[in-house]
Amino acid sequence: MSTDSTRTAASDHAGLDGSAGAWSPRSHSPLGGDHQLANALERKLGQARMATTGERYLARALWLGVVAGLGCSAIGAMVGYGLFASELVGLESVFRSSTPVVSLGPDRTLEALAVVVGTALLFGVVGGAVCVCSMIGIPYARASARAREIAVLLPDVVSYMYALSVGGLDHLEIIEAVADAEDAYGEVALEFQTIVRETEYVGVDYRTAIRARARETPSDELSQFLLDFLSTINSGGDCEQFLEEKTERHAQTARQRQERTLDTLELVGELYLTLSLFPLLLVVVVVVMQLVPGAAMADRLLYLTVYGLIPAIGLGFLVLVATVKRDDPGNGVLETADDDNRSRHGSGLGVLAGPVLGRLTGQPRIRARIARRELVHRIRAVGMKPHLFFRDHPRGTLVLTVPAASLVVGAAVITGESILPWSDGVDDPVMGTVRYLYGPLVLVLAPLAIFHEWNERRRNAVISTLSADLRTLSSVNDTGQTLLESLQTVSRTAGGKLATEFDAIHTKVAYGRSLDEALLEFANSYRIPRLARTTRLITDAQKATNHITPVLRTAAAASETHDDLEAERRSRTRTQIAIIVMTFLTILTVVAVLQTQFVETMGGLEYGSGAATNGDGAAGQLAATDPGTTLDADTLSVVFFHAVTIHAILSGFVCGYLRNADLLSGAKYVLALSSIALGIWLVVV
Repeated sequence: MSTDSTRTAASDHAGLDGSAGAWSPRSHSPLGGDHQLANALERKLGQARMATTGERYLARALWLGVVAGLGCSAIGAMVGYGLFASELVGLESVFRSSTPVVSLGPDRTLEALAVVVGTALLFGVVGGAVCVCSMIGIPYARASARAREIAVLLPDVVSYMYALSVGGLDHLEIIEAVADAEDAYGEVALEFQTIVRETEYVGVDYRTAIRARARETPSDELSQFLLDFLSTINSGGDCEQFLEEKTERHAQTARQRQERTLDTLELVGELYLTLSLFPLLLVVVVVVMQLVPGAAMADRLLYLTVYGLIPAIGLGFLVLVATVKRDDPGNGVLETADDDNRSRHGSGLGVLAGPVLGRLTGQPRIRARIARRELVHRIRAVGMKPHLFFRDHPRGTLVLTVPAASLVVGAAVITGESILPWSDGVDDPVMGTVRYLYGPLVLVLAPLAIFHEWNERRRNAVISTLSADLRTLSSVNDTGQTLLESLQTVSRTAGGKLATEFDAIHTKVAYGRSLDEALLEFANSYRIPRLARTTRLITDAQKATNHITPVLRTAAAASETHDDLEAERRSRTRTQIAIIVMTFLTILTVVAVLQTQFVETMGGLEYGSGAATNGDGAAGQLAATDPGTTLDADTLSVVFFHAVTIHAILSGFVCGYLRNADLLSGAKYVLALSSIALGIWLVVV
């Protein structure tokens, strides 16, 4: 069990005899009055697993709000004095000299005092209110996040419970098994841990504990499932049949939830298509405005559109997709017998962690030497095969590539080159952008994309045949072979990466490892949440019986459901990615045409005091009207190039996140789209 779940045990089982919202041991508060806010907050604190009472948390939020308000008031007083002293605020301009406020007349002093006090009160009230609202919103946000994770994991948990029921476990053993599977089922396991703790340490019966947890869980779906499960137990119904029906029901619910999510993503994609074209239209308008006499703000509006509006739309869409898209919760790592296994696998570079060092504190000196030798051996292994290390930890490439990219940018800065369009001038905009942006971008993202894709292909090679191999494994186990013998048979008859892993598991067991340890090591080497949950199901089931054919069939059916959902998701998201790529290509084409057919033509006009030297028409008449009106083609070329480059980078990351709910997956799209932008621009200019 986690430390957090143990720490919140007292807050979880308070109020078993109370109402659904207010917990009776805390209903009588010394604050007196109406406690609806405190009770609602306390309920959310329990759902968020935060070990405190509603009154205490509310008092802490108010205290922090007062402190934040006082700090913001001090800042507001200084801002008010600065505004008044700079003649931006006041009834009249009185600060035209450096005379201090205290030496002014009484009317002016009162005016300054009123401005300072007003801004201080405004900043203080707003800052304190924001702090209090933020503190109160934290439990609601955490409870909502837990409810979302529970909703995603609940179909797998119900399948897990059904498989254990088919394997011969009763309902109490199933509840304990789910509670012990926190590494695979996360927040759902924490809810079942509360039930187990209440029955073991508080002394209540499990029916009361289930009913209390159904009231207090943040997920309505889990609450309904617990109540239905309790009704089946009380009526003496068949739990196996109930769990089978619930498995099918929740699988259908998962399909409907994904369908709604994909429909929402399609709507968001259409919205992105519309909003992405808005900066393009605005750029065209700004370019035309530069030909109009007196349009002094055209340059600033152009810079704001390219360097402000385009990134804001891309980042906003990325945040919107992150709120809609559901990723697979969990890190795909299962607990082993090592006490420090959680910390060992928790970090991104866990291969360099020394789990033995933490366990051998105060132990004999020889064991400390063994621990140090183990760490040295791991470092040496990484040095001998760094490609395998970066394959398993793609983010590790950033340790080398980010400093190298910084050196490239620093060298460009030292040479004095600039790519800022508002600077004194850009001699070579394309090469300058390559040095400052494209070079570091390729240097950082190319290794990251290569090793990330290698890691993804390695993981997908295992998942792609998981359902079929589980079916084969159940058929072989049905002939009377043990699970270990079934793994060996499947490894000899089936093909693919998973069959090779089955053979490695059999070899490890033959050399003295236990089957549970070999299975857990296999799952932890790939860090796939779906594979981890399947492995947890098999290891827990084989502890109860060696004939686990029904369990394997259930696991295969659950895996096939995941395959169907994944296939539909990839098919639908492929359409969204195509829309984003076509939007980028459309913007790139329009900007390229604008650069070649309009900007370069108009920029080639030489303005004089009377008319353009190369012909007559509106441009010549415009120059005659306002000789100072010119069209800086070089500046516009730089701005257009930066616009398509920024759009390519943001579109690439959006495509990657849509594909796999992972920003790292967008590295290859960023490299592809930015390369297209650079190639087209080299042809254009």
